[in-house]
Amino acid sequence: MTNHKVQSSKFKAQCEKKILILDGAMGTEIQKYNLTEEDFRGDRFRDVPGMMKGNNDMLNITRPDVISDIYRRYLEAGADIITANTFSCQRISQADYHLEDCAREMAFEGARLARIECDKFSTPDKPRFVAGDVGPTNKTCSMSPDVSDPAAREITYDELFTDVCEQVDGLIEGGADVILIETIFDTLNCKAMIDAAITMMKKHGVEVPIMISLTVSDLAGRTLSGQTVDAFLASLSPYPIFSVGMNCAFGAPQMKPFIEHLAKVAPYYISAHPNAGLPNEMGQYDETAESMAPQIAEFIDEGIVNIIGGCCGTSPEFIAHYARSAEGKKPHQVVEKPKYMWLSGLDLLQVDDSVHLPVDASRFVNVGERCNVAGSRKFLRLINEKGYEEAIGIARKQVADGAAVVDVNMDDGLLDAKAEMVNFLNMIAAEPEIAKVPVMIDSSKWDVILAGLKCCQGKCIVNSISLKEGEEVFLSHARDVMRYGAAVVVMCFDEVGQATTYERRIEIAERAYHLLVDKLGMNPLDIIFDPNVLAIATGMEEHDNYAVEFIRATEWIHQNLPGAHVSGGVSNLSFSFRGNSYIREAIHCVFLHHAQKVGMDFGIVNAKARMDYNKIPKEQLELIEDVVLNRRKGAADDLIELAAEIKAKADAAKAAAKAGGAPAPKPAAPEWRKQAVEERLKYALQKGITEFLQPDIDEALQKYPHAVNVIEGPLMDGMNLVGELFGKGEMFLPQVVKTARTMKAAVSILQPHIEAEKQGGSTSAGKILMATVKGDVHDIGKNIVCVVMSCNNYDIIDLGVMVPAEQIVKKAIEEKVDAIGLSGLITPSLEEMVHTAQEMQKAGLRIPIMVGGATTSELHVALKIAPVYDGPVIWVKDASLNAGICARFLNETECPKFVAELDERYERLRNEYHEQQAKIASLEEARKNKLDLF
Repeated sequence: MTNHKVQSSKFKAQCEKKILILDGAMGTEIQKYNLTEEDFRGDRFRDVPGMMKGNNDMLNITRPDVISDIYRRYLEAGADIITANTFSCQRISQADYHLEDCAREMAFEGARLARIECDKFSTPDKPRFVAGDVGPTNKTCSMSPDVSDPAAREITYDELFTDVCEQVDGLIEGGADVILIETIFDTLNCKAMIDAAITMMKKHGVEVPIMISLTVSDLAGRTLSGQTVDAFLASLSPYPIFSVGMNCAFGAPQMKPFIEHLAKVAPYYISAHPNAGLPNEMGQYDETAESMAPQIAEFIDEGIVNIIGGCCGTSPEFIAHYARSAEGKKPHQVVEKPKYMWLSGLDLLQVDDSVHLPVDASRFVNVGERCNVAGSRKFLRLINEKGYEEAIGIARKQVADGAAVVDVNMDDGLLDAKAEMVNFLNMIAAEPEIAKVPVMIDSSKWDVILAGLKCCQGKCIVNSISLKEGEEVFLSHARDVMRYGAAVVVMCFDEVGQATTYERRIEIAERAYHLLVDKLGMNPLDIIFDPNVLAIATGMEEHDNYAVEFIRATEWIHQNLPGAHVSGGVSNLSFSFRGNSYIREAIHCVFLHHAQKVGMDFGIVNAKARMDYNKIPKEQLELIEDVVLNRRKGAADDLIELAAEIKAKADAAKAAAKAGGAPAPKPAAPEWRKQAVEERLKYALQKGITEFLQPDIDEALQKYPHAVNVIEGPLMDGMNLVGELFGKGEMFLPQVVKTARTMKAAVSILQPHIEAEKQGGSTSAGKILMATVKGDVHDIGKNIVCVVMSCNNYDIIDLGVMVPAEQIVKKAIEEKVDAIGLSGLITPSLEEMVHTAQEMQKAGLRIPIMVGGATTSELHVALKIAPVYDGPVIWVKDASLNAGICARFLNETECPKFVAELDERYERLRNEYHEQQAKIASLEEARKNKLDLF
């Protein structure tokens, strides 16, 4: 039985003194064994429906000899860490194969086999370690599977947590020394997996290192769910992480800048296991062990890694080269933990001297207050009436006006606060302009806060916890905050009640601080005290010093509780002056001016309404400071008189304007609204703006002869621009998803016009079946194609994502479709498309197949798909071309010509490819012909 404590100590010690070698790819090595369906099934799973081949984790049970042999070859090559063949050992992933109940067994066996081989090769000088591999699954907690419903989720945090708990349980029992959570494309998935790993460690009474490896989707450096690398680090900062690194997506040169950045800023050991270069047109990897070794040597020689290995396309030969390069080389020296608070949405918010609004403030974070049903009647009305689009607009405007954090509160007696919190947070996660900033989850109900925490991939703020129910509840709530990776507002309440004096404020703050930091080990940078902003100038003398005592308490906290921050609900201060916004904002401005000087760095405020302290008239400023700082008696009465004068002048001005019939000035139109209608529609699509679609489309309909021309013209131009920007890394996936929703909204406006133009009312141009192939969850491009095709009068049957070949064939026969569209974004999709074409051939189908997606290419279609299928197979470059292609091959006259053109072109591509390959010498031949210098 594995002694996890001993192994953990050895692992950490090894990382201190040398660069550890991680193994390489598992999938490409398995392919070399030419396994059949029977190898994957064995006798035990002979009657399970569907195809098993490709479910590599299954081989831990049915062909353990193969998996053990791969482990052994990597160990012989010099690997220090063997990654267990357990990437997809979760019920979620195994559901595709009807093997949910075998997931834990697969995990256990994968780790057990690795343990056996590692123990055989371990020596005192070179111990070998098993990394229990946890893949990201094929579902995302942060993004909707339905472009029309941004709040929908295919899987929840709790579901993912439960399934990964089962997986990690098997890994630990099987003998894993490390838990490697890899290929992370959604940080909320990663959080749930870390939570599961820690939970299972506690169950088994062990502690093993947790390695985290993310993958970014483009050279701009964002994950598929939209986070920057820095925001990702902030999201994980509260967790006990051993190492952070990157794998997949890139070859070494493309990955290196990101690893260099991690080495500079991440306070962890650093890992890297890149692909064998970028996949070529055939989805294969061109790098060899010899060509890649110098690239990896740069990581090693520059001291930016502690752990180095390979991902897709690498083999034991690669790992042997890496091991030789790392011999005697010094590992990366871990940098210090950040000295500033890290928060995140899609982007990082570092609370340091660079975060401020007023020029005289050292640092200050505006927390937008308007998405609070208790503080905004408009927001409450919109949530009650399900006016979510307008409610989202309030959040968007707050960020545009300067809010660096958005506070969300759904506590109202007539609302289901938990459901509304989840719904709203899920919706704003699909709005990049909002989602870029952290969220403050605000509720007096703990179940609402927990539900909100399970929706946020960023590092958010919990508002709030306090000692009012005693230490036990306080500590329990604080543990939850740490478990879900958040910062926390601590209210100055205790069992006695709310602190209203300076002495009580600092007493409660000090007690809470030491409980959190000393007893629980919370990072003090993640603590934000709220010493209670209370109303002044109420007419009661005992209230007059509330602002002063808050400011004094802020200074004390800043000086005596290292790392802690201070916040407050600023609008409470001026409650006595409701109805006079000018006086209220002036009071807030003066209060913040003095509070920020002594350490207040957060405030729940109306960012748009913030005044400039230096622009308040001198006589007004002196009076307001008298009130806020309680400098003299009678100041509050004088301020009341001033407020009345200001209100009277404002009312008179309104009355005069009304009597004169002068209309209120209209805000100036944005510059982009002054462009031609085509440019306006393109801009609206790119930015995801739906507000002006109706008038712009109405204008376009006057210009274009047919409604469908608007789609084929400016709307498709806009979508093509989005595709181009996405390809360059200048847009990221959440922005593209929002664009797709905007496109769909535009089409829904045009649809009645298209229907009205149809001759005969319901004549269809053809029936098209669309599907993202098995193993792939990406459907943004497919959804756009569906929209465009339906607008061109085609009936669309959309089977969604992860669709097995058998289901595609069955549905095509049942529905008697005219063509099939296959979509895929990742390299394994290419092989699945070949399999689907083979299954269609077996079923006697000869209908056209359209192939599209980021990894597809015309060359792959010509070499791999067209030869196994007797019907036409067409590679479609982008969504705008599908309708024209369908029109040709569904036309009796055009179809034979089109097929002949395809056959001729594919034959030419195949010949050119084979000629090129013939010119490339084999590795053995190249070695024989090497230049001999001696």
